[in-house]
Amino acid sequence: MEMNVSEFDKVARELFAPIYPIIAAQIIQKTKITEGACVDLGCGGGYLGLSLARITNLTVHLFDLLPEMQEIAEKNIEEYNLAGRVTAVLGDVHALPFGDQSIDLAISRGSLFFWKDQVKAFREIYRVLAPGGRTFIGGGFGTPELKAQITARMKQKERNWEDTLKERIGKTSKERFCTVLAQAGVADFSIDCSDAGIWIVMRREAA
Repeated sequence: MEMNVSEFDKVARELFAPIYPIIAAQIIQKTKITEGACVDLGCGGGYLGLSLARITNLTVHLFDLLPEMQEIAEKNIEEYNLAGRVTAVLGDVHALPFGDQSIDLAISRGSLFFWKDQVKAFREIYRVLAPGGRTFIGGGFGTPELKAQITARMKQKERNWEDTLKERIGKTSKERFCTVLAQAGVADFSIDCSDAGIWIVMRREAA
């Protein structure tokens, strides 16, 4: 199914807007990474990466497969006055255009559910993760309250929203992602599940 980019961005910019600063703060709390290179994978308009850039000294790459999303991200970078530190990069998560062990922090909210080959994608992400690097990848809403609010609104837009959400971040998803990460050769990781969502933290220990 072809994505309606403008509608997708409208939902992200308006309905999902409150979650990004909260998740950005959670990323810092969990990973303790505030400097170096960060990539926001499958970033869409880049709202999570931009929120993180605002409260850190990270150099952030807003990374997406769609040229239309890259254009939106570039406009948002200007709007956020972050042109000196944030860039929009076009590419595929299955073949990342970054050098081995060059990324200190890899983040993503929601995109992993659309990756065609999650094993290959996670293998690529681990390849580019620098010593001491971390990931914060998954699907979350910041707080259970925001999740409930957004769910109520999204049910009006998508009749099967709750079923989709249950499949993506429900109780069985943790076991599924453990299998995927093992197949990708990632040994050091944790998967945090809560009423607000699910997050995968992969680690490459410092040399």
